[in-house]
Amino acid sequence: MLAFAIAAIVVVVDRVTTSLVLDHLHDARHLWGPVGLATTFNSGFAFSLFSGKAVVVTVLLCIGVVVLAFVVAQVRTVPLAVGAGLVLGGAAGNLSERIAGGHGGQVPDFITLDYWPTFNVADACVTVGVVIVIATLLFGGRAEVQQGSAA
Repeated sequence: MLAFAIAAIVVVVDRVTTSLVLDHLHDARHLWGPVGLATTFNSGFAFSLFSGKAVVVTVLLCIGVVVLAFVVAQVRTVPLAVGAGLVLGGAAGNLSERIAGGHGGQVPDFITLDYWPTFNVADACVTVGVVIVIATLLFGGRAEVQQGSAA
C-alpha cells in the first residue's frame, strides 16, 4: 500500500511542477550552483534514448507501468516499497504526460545540471527509486543473512 501511495504522490507532484513550469518558465534560469531551469521536450526514454519514436516509447511505457505495478504489489519491506513506489510513480508520471500532456507524446523536462541531461521530477524519482531498490537488495539482504547466521 505504501508503494502505491508514494507513486500517487509522485504523479501529482510531477504533473503540478510540470504545469507550473510550462505556465511560468519562459526562459532559462540559473538557480544555484550547477542547478537551473530550462524547458525542453523529450520524445524518448531516459537520456533521450529512442528520441523521435514517441508512439513506440509510449506503448512500451504502458506495458512497463502495468508490469511494474504487479511487481510493486509483491513488495513486502518498507525500503523496497519506497524505492518501488518512486520508480512506479515516475514511470506513471511520464506516461500520463505523454498521453494527456498535449505535446505529441513528448515529456517536458526542465531541471538542468551542468554536464547532465535535462530531466523532470518523474525522472528524478525513477533514478532515486532505482538507487534505493539496488541498495536495499545489495545491502539489506546481507544484513538479514548476517542476522540469520548469527542466531
